[in-house]
Amino acid sequence: MNATAITLRFARRSEAPALALMSRDLVEAGLGWHYRAERIRQLIDDVNSVALAACDGQRVAGFAIMSFGDEHAHLVLLAVRATHQRRGIARRMTEWLLESAAIAGIASIKVELRTDNAAAYALYRGLGFVEMLRAPGYYRGREAAIFMMRMLRPAGLKPQSWRPPTLDPR
Repeated sequence: MNATAITLRFARRSEAPALALMSRDLVEAGLGWHYRAERIRQLIDDVNSVALAACDGQRVAGFAIMSFGDEHAHLVLLAVRATHQRRGIARRMTEWLLESAAIAGIASIKVELRTDNAAAYALYRGLGFVEMLRAPGYYRGREAAIFMMRMLRPAGLKPQSWRPPTLDPR
């Protein structure tokens, strides 16, 4: 599989069951199943969220979901099938989301991950996220979490809105 053959597009409602299974198996393994198909569908439908699908032909190889607030965004879920890992797919999806957040005027993006997820930690560090804190027992009282953040601009400083250049009335 060539990573350049992977296409990114918005996730479809009909893919919610497959994305939920990926979340169960790749993100939530051993913690219970919180992001079932209906919850994924709600996130896909939410106007304040973006759900991306990374596709290898017609098959979804990975997905990412980010929720947007007024100034802050939360990378809710990110998963890539084991058969497609270590090929830059998670990086491509995250970079796309970072660029979208910057264009939307978002000040910061947060993400949390398990403390033993070295690959995710390296990915986020490589994309400019910094560790903010560690929370013991965050996941169902059993596993610690690392909270990371990426600043895109100072909070409270609203970006200037774009205006077309004025024309010379001559």
